[in-house]
Amino acid sequence: MFVSLAVLTVFVSAVLLVSAGAKSLRTRHITEQMSTLGVPEGMMAFLTGAQVAGAAGAIAGLRWGPVGIAAAIGLTLYFAGAVAFHLRVGDRKGALPAVVLTVASVALIMLRAATL
Repeated sequence: MFVSLAVLTVFVSAVLLVSAGAKSLRTRHITEQMSTLGVPEGMMAFLTGAQVAGAAGAIAGLRWGPVGIAAAIGLTLYFAGAVAFHLRVGDRKGALPAVVLTVASVALIMLRAATL
């Protein structure tokens, strides 16, 4: 079970870091998407920081279980918020990746709790 946790943790952390990189570079796609979702420009640094912290916490959680659970709870809330923002503006296509990452974050919670 720990191997599944490690694989999922690495996958989610990689996705988070790629997304954080795109946000920090203010790529055109991300800037347009955030504008469509109604996310203020000033929130980009916060969202980037939250993603980097989530990735770091998930990785650290492989060694220290409670940290991993806390990080996964934070990621679940982060991605559930992303789903809500996408659905609020009718962006079902954009909500799908956030739904997948919400489910993956919940799986991280369950796997980490099961391997304590």
